[in-house]
Amino acid sequence: MTVDNEVPRRHRVVVIGSGFGGLFAAKHLKRADVDVTLIAKTTHHLFQPLLYQVATGILSVGEIAPATRIILRKQKNAEVLLGEVVGIDLENKTVTSKLLDWERVVPFDSLIVAAGAQQSYFGNDHFEAFAPGMKTIDDALELRGRILGAFEAAEVTTSADERQRRLTFVVVGGGPTGVEVVGQIAELADRTLAGAFRAINPTEARVILIEAGGAVMPPMGPKLGLKAQRRLEKLGVEVKLNTMVTDVDYKGLTVKEKDGSEHRIECAVKVWSAGVQASPLGKLIAQQSDGTEVDRAGRVVVEPDLTVKGHPNVFVIGDLMSVPGVPGQAPGAIQGAKYATKQIKSELKGADPSARKPFKYLDKGSMATVSRFSAVCKVGKLEFGGFIAWLAWLGLHLYYLVGGRNRIAAIFSWFVTFLGRGRGQMTITERWVFARRALEQVRDQETPRAIG
Repeated sequence: MTVDNEVPRRHRVVVIGSGFGGLFAAKHLKRADVDVTLIAKTTHHLFQPLLYQVATGILSVGEIAPATRIILRKQKNAEVLLGEVVGIDLENKTVTSKLLDWERVVPFDSLIVAAGAQQSYFGNDHFEAFAPGMKTIDDALELRGRILGAFEAAEVTTSADERQRRLTFVVVGGGPTGVEVVGQIAELADRTLAGAFRAINPTEARVILIEAGGAVMPPMGPKLGLKAQRRLEKLGVEVKLNTMVTDVDYKGLTVKEKDGSEHRIECAVKVWSAGVQASPLGKLIAQQSDGTEVDRAGRVVVEPDLTVKGHPNVFVIGDLMSVPGVPGQAPGAIQGAKYATKQIKSELKGADPSARKPFKYLDKGSMATVSRFSAVCKVGKLEFGGFIAWLAWLGLHLYYLVGGRNRIAAIFSWFVTFLGRGRGQMTITERWVFARRALEQVRDQETPRAIG
Protein backbone atom coordinates (compact mmCIF):
# COMPACT_ATOMS: atom_id res chain seq x y z
CA MET A 1 0.00 0.00 0.00
CA THR A 2 1.30 3.45 -0.91
CA VAL A 3 0.96 6.09 1.80
CA ASP A 4 -0.37 9.51 0.74
CA ASN A 5 2.36 11.99 -0.17
CA GLU A 6 4.91 9.17 -0.33
CA VAL A 7 7.14 9.43 -3.40
CA PRO A 8 7.28 6.06 -5.23
CA ARG A 9 10.80 4.64 -5.12
CA ARG A 10 12.53 3.95 -8.40
CA HIS A 11 14.33 0.72 -9.20
CA ARG A 12 17.82 0.89 -7.65
CA VAL A 13 20.80 -0.44 -9.61
CA VAL A 14 24.19 -0.70 -7.90
CA VAL A 15 27.23 -1.10 -10.13
CA ILE A 16 30.54 -2.19 -8.59
CA GLY A 17 33.66 -1.14 -10.50
CA SER A 18 34.54 1.73 -12.85
CA GLY A 19 36.32 -0.26 -15.56
CA PHE A 20 34.86 -0.96 -18.98
CA GLY A 21 32.11 -3.18 -17.56
CA GLY A 22 31.06 -0.87 -14.75
CA LEU A 23 31.25 2.41 -16.65
CA PHE A 24 29.42 1.13 -19.71
CA ALA A 25 26.73 -0.45 -17.53
CA ALA A 26 26.07 2.89 -15.85
CA LYS A 27 26.03 4.74 -19.19
CA HIS A 28 23.64 2.23 -20.80
CA LEU A 29 21.13 2.98 -18.02
CA LYS A 30 21.15 6.72 -18.74
CA ARG A 31 17.60 6.87 -20.06
CA ALA A 32 16.16 4.07 -17.93
CA ASP A 33 13.69 4.70 -15.12
CA VAL A 34 16.23 3.70 -12.47
CA ASP A 35 18.60 5.22 -9.95
CA VAL A 36 22.20 4.13 -10.50
CA THR A 37 24.91 4.06 -7.85
CA LEU A 38 28.41 3.28 -9.12
CA ILE A 39 30.85 2.26 -6.37
CA ALA A 40 34.57 2.05 -7.13
CA LYS A 41 37.79 2.10 -5.12
CA THR A 42 39.38 4.54 -7.58
CA THR A 43 38.16 7.91 -8.79
CA HIS A 44 38.90 7.18 -12.45
CA HIS A 45 38.02 4.97 -15.38
CA LEU A 46 41.28 3.29 -16.36
CA PHE A 47 41.96 2.38 -19.99
CA GLN A 48 44.10 -0.55 -18.91
CA PRO A 49 45.29 -1.68 -22.39
CA LEU A 50 47.36 1.51 -22.64
CA LEU A 51 48.80 1.39 -19.14
CA TYR A 52 52.16 0.17 -20.45
CA GLN A 53 52.48 3.42 -22.42
CA VAL A 54 52.26 5.39 -19.17
CA ALA A 55 54.99 3.15 -17.73
CA THR A 56 57.28 3.83 -20.69
CA GLY A 57 56.71 7.57 -20.98
CA ILE A 58 54.45 7.80 -24.04
CA LEU A 59 51.13 8.84 -22.51
CA SER A 60 50.19 10.73 -19.37
CA VAL A 61 47.94 9.37 -16.66
CA GLY A 62 45.16 11.82 -17.48
CA GLU A 63 44.98 10.67 -21.08
CA ILE A 64 44.03 7.11 -20.14
CA ALA A 65 42.31 7.65 -16.79
CA PRO A 66 39.61 10.35 -16.87
CA ALA A 67 37.65 10.98 -13.68
CA THR A 68 34.55 8.77 -13.46
CA ARG A 69 32.57 11.50 -11.74
CA ILE A 70 33.26 13.92 -14.60
CA ILE A 71 32.33 11.33 -17.22
CA LEU A 72 28.93 10.75 -15.56
CA ARG A 73 28.20 14.29 -14.35
CA LYS A 74 25.52 14.90 -16.98
CA GLN A 75 23.77 11.61 -16.22
CA LYS A 76 21.23 12.79 -13.67
CA ASN A 77 20.12 9.31 -12.58
CA ALA A 78 23.67 8.25 -11.64
CA GLU A 79 25.76 8.90 -8.56
CA VAL A 80 29.38 7.92 -7.93
CA LEU A 81 30.68 6.73 -4.56
CA LEU A 82 34.37 6.32 -3.79
CA GLY A 83 35.12 3.33 -1.59
CA GLU A 84 36.22 -0.28 -1.52
CA VAL A 85 33.40 -2.80 -1.40
CA VAL A 86 33.90 -4.91 1.71
CA GLY A 87 30.57 -6.71 1.82
CA ILE A 88 27.75 -7.91 -0.44
CA ASP A 89 24.57 -9.31 1.10
CA LEU A 90 22.56 -11.01 -1.63
CA GLU A 91 19.69 -11.98 0.67
CA ASN A 92 19.13 -8.50 2.11
CA LYS A 93 20.19 -6.82 -1.15
CA THR A 94 22.82 -4.47 0.18
CA VAL A 95 26.39 -3.49 -0.70
CA THR A 96 28.75 -2.22 1.97
CA SER A 97 31.69 -0.01 1.00
CA LYS A 98 34.40 1.59 3.08
CA LEU A 99 36.40 4.78 2.64
CA LEU A 100 38.90 5.53 5.42
CA ASP A 101 36.89 4.87 8.59
CA TRP A 102 33.49 5.49 7.02
CA GLU A 103 31.18 2.68 5.97
CA ARG A 104 28.29 3.11 3.59
CA VAL A 105 25.51 0.57 3.09
CA VAL A 106 23.68 0.92 -0.22
CA PRO A 107 20.51 -1.09 -0.99
CA PHE A 108 19.87 -2.46 -4.47
CA ASP A 109 17.15 -4.04 -6.56
CA SER A 110 19.59 -5.06 -9.29
CA LEU A 111 23.33 -5.53 -8.86
CA ILE A 112 26.02 -5.48 -11.55
CA VAL A 113 29.42 -6.62 -10.31
CA ALA A 114 32.33 -5.61 -12.53
CA ALA A 115 35.09 -5.58 -9.95
CA GLY A 116 37.80 -6.76 -12.36
CA ALA A 117 40.99 -8.65 -11.63
CA GLN A 118 44.43 -8.08 -10.20
CA GLN A 119 47.90 -9.44 -10.86
CA SER A 120 48.49 -13.05 -9.82
CA TYR A 121 51.83 -14.27 -8.50
CA PHE A 122 50.64 -17.87 -8.23
CA GLY A 123 51.02 -18.02 -4.47
CA ASN A 124 54.29 -16.06 -4.36
CA ASP A 125 52.87 -12.71 -3.28
CA HIS A 126 56.25 -11.60 -1.93
CA PHE A 127 57.36 -11.23 -5.59
CA GLU A 128 55.17 -8.13 -5.88
CA ALA A 129 57.56 -5.90 -3.93
CA PHE A 130 60.32 -6.55 -6.49
CA ALA A 131 58.30 -7.19 -9.67
CA PRO A 132 55.25 -4.91 -9.91
CA GLY A 133 52.42 -5.87 -12.23
CA MET A 134 50.63 -3.76 -14.81
CA LYS A 135 47.10 -3.35 -13.47
CA THR A 136 46.89 0.09 -11.87
CA ILE A 137 48.13 3.65 -12.30
CA ASP A 138 50.33 3.15 -9.24
CA ASP A 139 51.94 0.15 -10.96
CA ALA A 140 52.64 2.15 -14.12
CA LEU A 141 54.12 5.16 -12.33
CA GLU A 142 56.24 2.95 -10.11
CA LEU A 143 57.56 1.06 -13.12
CA ARG A 144 58.32 4.27 -14.98
CA GLY A 145 60.34 5.39 -11.98
CA ARG A 146 62.16 2.06 -11.82
CA ILE A 147 62.88 1.89 -15.56
CA LEU A 148 64.20 5.43 -15.96
CA GLY A 149 65.83 5.31 -12.53
CA ALA A 150 67.81 2.24 -13.57
CA PHE A 151 69.49 4.22 -16.37
CA GLU A 152 70.25 7.07 -13.97
CA ALA A 153 71.80 4.70 -11.43
CA ALA A 154 73.85 3.00 -14.14
CA GLU A 155 75.25 6.39 -15.16
CA VAL A 156 76.42 7.09 -11.61
CA THR A 157 77.81 3.74 -10.41
CA THR A 158 81.49 2.94 -10.87
CA SER A 159 80.98 -0.83 -10.53
CA ALA A 160 80.88 -2.68 -13.86
CA ASP A 161 78.78 -5.50 -12.37
CA GLU A 162 76.27 -3.10 -10.85
CA ARG A 163 76.07 -1.14 -14.09
CA GLN A 164 75.27 -4.33 -15.99
CA ARG A 165 72.62 -5.25 -13.41
CA ARG A 166 71.02 -1.82 -13.67
CA LEU A 167 70.90 -2.07 -17.45
CA THR A 168 69.17 -5.46 -17.43
CA PHE A 169 65.38 -5.41 -17.73
CA VAL A 170 63.22 -8.53 -17.37
CA VAL A 171 59.53 -8.88 -18.22
CA VAL A 172 57.86 -12.06 -16.95
CA GLY A 173 54.93 -13.31 -19.05
CA GLY A 174 54.70 -13.51 -22.82
CA GLY A 175 51.08 -12.49 -23.25
CA PRO A 176 50.02 -9.30 -25.05
CA THR A 177 50.88 -7.07 -22.09
CA GLY A 178 54.32 -8.61 -21.64
CA VAL A 179 55.09 -8.29 -25.35
CA GLU A 180 53.96 -4.66 -25.44
CA VAL A 181 55.95 -3.72 -22.34
CA VAL A 182 59.18 -5.42 -23.40
CA GLY A 183 58.95 -3.93 -26.88
CA GLN A 184 58.60 -0.41 -25.51
CA ILE A 185 61.46 -0.82 -23.04
CA ALA A 186 63.68 -1.87 -25.96
CA GLU A 187 62.60 1.12 -28.05
CA LEU A 188 62.99 3.49 -25.11
CA ALA A 189 66.62 2.38 -24.74
CA ASP A 190 67.42 2.30 -28.45
CA ARG A 191 65.68 5.49 -29.61
CA THR A 192 64.62 7.91 -26.91
CA LEU A 193 67.59 7.60 -24.56
CA ALA A 194 70.30 7.04 -27.17
CA GLY A 195 73.03 9.67 -26.73
CA ALA A 196 71.46 11.16 -23.58
CA PHE A 197 74.10 9.77 -21.18
CA ARG A 198 77.89 10.06 -21.04
CA ALA A 199 79.09 7.14 -18.94
CA ILE A 200 76.70 4.54 -20.39
CA ASN A 201 75.25 3.62 -23.76
CA PRO A 202 71.53 2.91 -23.28
CA THR A 203 71.41 0.96 -26.56
CA GLU A 204 73.52 -1.71 -24.84
CA ALA A 205 70.75 -2.41 -22.31
CA ARG A 206 69.82 -6.08 -22.00
CA VAL A 207 66.06 -6.64 -22.35
CA ILE A 208 64.65 -10.10 -21.62
CA LEU A 209 61.18 -11.63 -22.01
CA ILE A 210 60.51 -14.78 -19.98
CA GLU A 211 57.60 -17.08 -20.84
CA ALA A 212 56.78 -20.38 -19.14
CA GLY A 213 55.07 -21.74 -22.26
CA GLY A 214 56.49 -22.66 -25.61
CA ALA A 215 55.37 -19.53 -27.49
CA VAL A 216 54.61 -15.87 -26.96
CA MET A 217 50.96 -14.77 -27.04
CA PRO A 218 49.47 -18.31 -27.29
CA PRO A 219 45.86 -17.06 -27.78
CA MET A 220 46.95 -15.33 -30.99
CA GLY A 221 48.05 -18.62 -32.53
CA PRO A 222 51.51 -19.95 -33.50
CA LYS A 223 51.82 -17.89 -36.69
CA LEU A 224 51.30 -14.50 -35.06
CA GLY A 225 53.17 -15.55 -31.93
CA LEU A 226 56.23 -16.41 -33.99
CA LYS A 227 55.90 -13.16 -35.95
CA ALA A 228 55.85 -11.17 -32.72
CA GLN A 229 58.82 -13.12 -31.34
CA ARG A 230 60.92 -12.46 -34.43
CA ARG A 231 60.11 -8.76 -34.30
CA LEU A 232 61.15 -8.61 -30.64
CA GLU A 233 64.38 -10.42 -31.39
CA LYS A 234 65.08 -7.95 -34.18
CA LEU A 235 64.78 -5.20 -31.55
CA GLY A 236 67.41 -7.01 -29.50
CA VAL A 237 65.05 -8.61 -26.97
CA GLU A 238 66.11 -11.99 -25.60
CA VAL A 239 63.05 -14.25 -25.67
CA LYS A 240 63.32 -17.16 -23.22
CA LEU A 241 60.55 -19.74 -23.74
CA ASN A 242 59.78 -22.77 -21.55
CA THR A 243 61.38 -20.87 -18.67
CA MET A 244 59.79 -20.50 -15.24
CA VAL A 245 60.57 -17.94 -12.57
CA THR A 246 61.14 -19.67 -9.23
CA ASP A 247 62.27 -16.75 -7.09
CA VAL A 248 62.45 -12.95 -7.20
CA ASP A 249 64.41 -10.60 -4.95
CA TYR A 250 65.85 -7.10 -4.99
CA LYS A 251 68.98 -8.06 -6.92
CA GLY A 252 67.34 -10.19 -9.61
CA LEU A 253 65.48 -13.43 -10.16
CA THR A 254 66.01 -17.19 -10.43
CA VAL A 255 64.71 -19.09 -13.44
CA LYS A 256 64.25 -22.76 -14.21
CA GLU A 257 64.82 -23.96 -17.78
CA LYS A 258 62.95 -26.75 -19.54
CA ASP A 259 65.76 -29.21 -18.80
CA GLY A 260 65.41 -28.56 -15.05
CA SER A 261 68.53 -26.43 -14.66
CA GLU A 262 68.30 -23.24 -12.62
CA HIS A 263 70.30 -20.04 -12.86
CA ARG A 264 70.21 -16.41 -11.78
CA ILE A 265 69.58 -13.29 -13.84
CA GLU A 266 70.89 -10.23 -12.05
CA CYS A 267 68.64 -7.30 -12.91
CA ALA A 268 67.33 -4.10 -11.38
CA VAL A 269 63.96 -3.89 -13.13
CA LYS A 270 61.46 -6.74 -13.13
CA VAL A 271 57.93 -6.47 -14.58
CA TRP A 272 55.32 -9.14 -13.84
CA SER A 273 52.60 -9.85 -16.41
CA ALA A 274 52.31 -13.62 -16.05
CA GLY A 275 48.79 -14.06 -14.73
CA VAL A 276 45.64 -12.55 -13.26
CA GLN A 277 43.51 -13.25 -10.21
CA ALA A 278 39.90 -12.11 -10.03
CA SER A 279 38.63 -9.81 -7.30
CA PRO A 280 37.86 -11.53 -3.96
CA LEU A 281 34.27 -10.36 -4.39
CA GLY A 282 33.77 -13.24 -6.80
CA LYS A 283 34.28 -15.79 -4.05
CA LEU A 284 32.13 -13.74 -1.67
CA ILE A 285 29.23 -13.84 -4.13
CA ALA A 286 29.64 -17.55 -4.89
CA GLN A 287 29.52 -18.40 -1.18
CA GLN A 288 26.06 -16.82 -0.92
CA SER A 289 24.69 -18.54 -4.02
CA ASP A 290 24.06 -22.26 -3.63
CA GLY A 291 25.59 -24.09 -6.58
CA THR A 292 27.68 -21.19 -7.92
CA GLU A 293 31.41 -21.86 -8.16
CA VAL A 294 34.57 -19.94 -8.99
CA ASP A 295 37.31 -21.14 -11.33
CA ARG A 296 41.04 -21.39 -10.55
CA ALA A 297 41.50 -17.66 -11.18
CA GLY A 298 38.64 -16.76 -8.82
CA ARG A 299 36.19 -15.84 -11.59
CA VAL A 300 32.51 -16.59 -11.03
CA VAL A 301 31.09 -19.38 -13.18
CA VAL A 302 27.91 -17.56 -14.12
CA GLU A 303 24.62 -18.78 -15.57
CA PRO A 304 23.90 -18.34 -19.32
CA ASP A 305 22.33 -14.94 -18.50
CA LEU A 306 25.45 -13.80 -16.56
CA THR A 307 23.72 -14.11 -13.18
CA VAL A 308 24.40 -16.35 -10.19
CA LYS A 309 22.13 -19.23 -9.20
CA GLY A 310 19.04 -18.18 -7.29
CA HIS A 311 19.60 -14.47 -7.86
CA PRO A 312 18.38 -13.36 -11.30
CA ASN A 313 18.93 -9.73 -10.24
CA VAL A 314 22.70 -10.17 -9.66
CA PHE A 315 24.87 -9.93 -12.78
CA VAL A 316 28.62 -10.62 -12.86
CA ILE A 317 30.47 -9.21 -15.87
CA GLY A 318 33.93 -8.35 -17.15
CA ASP A 319 37.09 -9.98 -15.80
CA LEU A 320 35.10 -11.35 -12.86
CA MET A 321 32.88 -13.61 -14.97
CA SER A 322 33.91 -17.01 -16.27
CA VAL A 323 32.24 -17.74 -19.61
CA PRO A 324 33.76 -20.19 -22.12
CA GLY A 325 35.17 -18.40 -25.14
CA VAL A 326 35.01 -14.92 -23.61
CA PRO A 327 38.48 -13.44 -22.96
CA GLY A 328 39.18 -11.07 -20.09
CA GLN A 329 39.35 -8.04 -22.36
CA ALA A 330 37.44 -4.81 -22.88
CA PRO A 331 35.03 -6.11 -25.60
CA GLY A 332 33.81 -8.91 -23.33
CA ALA A 333 33.19 -6.48 -20.46
CA ILE A 334 31.40 -3.96 -22.68
CA GLN A 335 29.17 -6.61 -24.27
CA GLY A 336 28.40 -8.06 -20.84
CA ALA A 337 27.41 -4.61 -19.57
CA LYS A 338 25.13 -4.03 -22.54
CA TYR A 339 23.49 -7.43 -22.09
CA ALA A 340 22.90 -7.00 -18.33
CA THR A 341 21.42 -3.52 -18.64
CA LYS A 342 19.18 -4.67 -21.48
CA GLN A 343 17.70 -7.34 -19.19
CA ILE A 344 17.13 -4.83 -16.42
CA LYS A 345 15.37 -2.37 -18.73
CA SER A 346 13.25 -5.13 -20.30
CA GLU A 347 12.07 -6.40 -16.93
CA LEU A 348 11.12 -2.90 -15.82
CA LYS A 349 8.62 -3.11 -18.68
CA GLY A 350 7.29 -6.45 -17.48
CA ALA A 351 9.53 -9.02 -19.16
CA ASP A 352 9.90 -12.40 -17.44
CA PRO A 353 13.46 -13.03 -16.11
CA SER A 354 13.05 -16.76 -16.73
CA ALA A 355 12.59 -16.11 -20.45
CA ARG A 356 15.94 -14.41 -20.97
CA LYS A 357 17.99 -15.36 -24.01
CA PRO A 358 21.53 -16.51 -23.14
CA PHE A 359 24.41 -14.06 -23.46
CA LYS A 360 26.23 -14.41 -26.77
CA TYR A 361 29.70 -13.00 -27.18
CA LEU A 362 30.65 -11.52 -30.55
CA ASP A 363 34.37 -12.05 -31.04
CA LYS A 364 35.67 -8.92 -32.73
CA GLY A 365 39.24 -10.20 -32.72
CA SER A 366 42.33 -9.38 -30.71
CA MET A 367 45.49 -7.43 -31.35
CA ALA A 368 48.69 -6.28 -29.70
CA THR A 369 51.53 -3.94 -30.60
CA VAL A 370 55.08 -5.26 -30.70
CA SER A 371 56.93 -2.04 -31.54
CA ARG A 372 56.33 1.16 -33.46
CA PHE A 373 54.78 0.44 -36.86
CA SER A 374 54.42 -3.25 -35.96
CA ALA A 375 51.50 -5.14 -34.43
CA VAL A 376 49.71 -8.46 -34.76
CA CYS A 377 45.98 -8.84 -35.31
CA LYS A 378 43.56 -11.76 -35.34
CA VAL A 379 39.94 -11.40 -36.47
CA GLY A 380 38.20 -14.74 -36.83
CA LYS A 381 40.32 -16.81 -39.19
CA LEU A 382 42.07 -13.73 -40.56
CA GLU A 383 45.57 -13.24 -39.17
CA PHE A 384 47.92 -10.45 -40.17
CA GLY A 385 50.73 -8.36 -38.77
CA GLY A 386 53.03 -5.46 -39.49
CA PHE A 387 52.14 -1.86 -40.35
CA ILE A 388 48.51 -2.47 -41.37
CA ALA A 389 47.87 -4.29 -38.08
CA TRP A 390 49.52 -1.40 -36.25
CA LEU A 391 47.17 1.12 -37.91
CA ALA A 392 44.21 -1.07 -36.98
CA TRP A 393 45.47 -1.16 -33.40
CA LEU A 394 45.71 2.65 -33.31
CA GLY A 395 42.19 3.06 -34.65
CA LEU A 396 40.61 0.58 -32.23
CA HIS A 397 42.27 2.07 -29.17
CA LEU A 398 41.32 5.60 -30.18
CA TYR A 399 37.72 4.42 -30.53
CA TYR A 400 37.61 3.03 -27.00
CA LEU A 401 39.36 5.98 -25.34
CA VAL A 402 36.81 8.02 -23.35
CA GLY A 403 36.66 11.71 -24.24
CA GLY A 404 37.49 13.69 -27.38
CA ARG A 405 40.25 15.63 -25.62
CA ASN A 406 41.96 12.41 -24.59
CA ARG A 407 41.83 11.11 -28.16
CA ILE A 408 43.45 14.28 -29.51
CA ALA A 409 46.14 14.19 -26.80
CA ALA A 410 46.87 10.51 -27.51
CA ILE A 411 47.23 11.17 -31.25
CA PHE A 412 49.71 13.98 -30.56
CA SER A 413 51.71 11.85 -28.11
CA TRP A 414 51.84 8.94 -30.57
CA PHE A 415 52.93 11.29 -33.35
CA VAL A 416 55.83 12.58 -31.24
CA THR A 417 56.88 9.12 -30.09
CA PHE A 418 56.47 6.99 -33.19
CA LEU A 419 57.54 9.46 -35.87
CA GLY A 420 60.23 11.06 -33.76
CA ARG A 421 62.39 9.91 -30.87
CA GLY A 422 60.90 11.88 -28.00
CA ARG A 423 58.48 10.90 -25.26
CA GLY A 424 56.53 13.52 -23.39
CA GLN A 425 56.29 11.77 -20.02
CA MET A 426 59.86 11.23 -18.83
CA THR A 427 59.46 12.72 -15.37
CA ILE A 428 60.12 10.42 -12.42
CA THR A 429 60.30 10.85 -8.67
CA GLU A 430 61.84 8.80 -5.92
CA ARG A 431 58.47 8.58 -4.18
CA TRP A 432 56.93 6.66 -7.08
CA VAL A 433 59.59 3.98 -6.70
CA PHE A 434 59.44 3.59 -2.93
CA ALA A 435 55.79 4.42 -2.20
CA ARG A 436 54.76 0.76 -2.17
CA ARG A 437 57.37 -0.08 0.46
CA ALA A 438 56.46 2.98 2.54
CA LEU A 439 52.76 2.10 2.50
CA GLU A 440 53.54 -1.43 3.66
CA GLN A 441 55.54 -0.05 6.57
CA VAL A 442 52.71 2.30 7.52
CA ARG A 443 50.23 -0.57 7.55
CA ASP A 444 52.56 -2.69 9.68
CA GLN A 445 52.97 0.14 12.19
CA GLU A 446 49.32 1.15 12.29
CA THR A 447 49.01 0.83 16.07
CA PRO A 448 48.26 3.65 18.50
CA ARG A 449 51.42 5.21 19.89
CA ALA A 450 51.69 5.43 23.67
CA ILE A 451 51.45 8.89 25.17
CA GLY A 452 54.46 9.46 27.39
